[in-house]
Amino acid sequence: MATIQAFIKRHPLLTYFALTFAISWGAILIAVGPSGIPVNTEQVAMLGLATLLGPSAAGILSTGLVDGRAGFRELLARLLRWRVGARRYAVALLTAPLSTAAVLLALSLLSPEFLPGIFTTDDKATLLLFGIVAGLMVGFFEELGWTGFAVPRMRLRYSVLATGLIVGLLWGAWHFILFWESDSFSRALSLALLLGRLFSWLPAYRVLMVWVHDHTDSLLAAMLMHVSLVASTVILEPPLAGGPLLTYILVRAAVLWVVVAAVAVAGGGQLLREPIAGQGA
Repeated sequence: MATIQAFIKRHPLLTYFALTFAISWGAILIAVGPSGIPVNTEQVAMLGLATLLGPSAAGILSTGLVDGRAGFRELLARLLRWRVGARRYAVALLTAPLSTAAVLLALSLLSPEFLPGIFTTDDKATLLLFGIVAGLMVGFFEELGWTGFAVPRMRLRYSVLATGLIVGLLWGAWHFILFWESDSFSRALSLALLLGRLFSWLPAYRVLMVWVHDHTDSLLAAMLMHVSLVASTVILEPPLAGGPLLTYILVRAAVLWVVVAAVAVAGGGQLLREPIAGQGA
């Protein structure tokens, strides 16, 4: 046991990411069995809950194993840190819906199939409520780990941009089991859709999340930014497939990377600011 604890303290990030993948993917396999990713509503709900176990449980376990009670006190303090300023709240809450709506409305000029889902549904209240509830659940439980544990420790070694890219790529890879389909590696379009969903825009959005956390040291702000992302996805995205879906994914990714570039230019290199451990050295 002492050897295991020593390894975890020496390699806290490796421990966290390994636990996140093992818990989420293991829970999914237990939930759905050998038949694979489910298609009915009841199984999808179970799949979502199983997935959320990974980052949340791994974050809590890693915090306790690495930092003990002091780590939990610090985690709670960041979770309750809500005085971060109106500008930071605006960035956290509006980045996802504004960028998503802008992309869909622009594409809808080419085809009505890109009209935001909230415009075309007959039950707007239910869609809004479901989007908000889903966002709250996903944002809270996922960010207990990604931002609660991983991001602050990665900032001790890496810049904002590097931290966002690394966590974003791992965040995308973690979603693999949710987007993998039987023909994902047999056709060019299916493979492009899989890679696009996992790696085209998630790293860009994560860079912006790390940037917000860097300026607020607020876990709550990061959670709200994730809540906004999930809620926007549920409420605004139409039921696309095939080529139109790939088009939307790539345009959305391009817009978010433009936002990242704009932040980098406006911030005078803040995204490349040195690791926290090196500041002031």
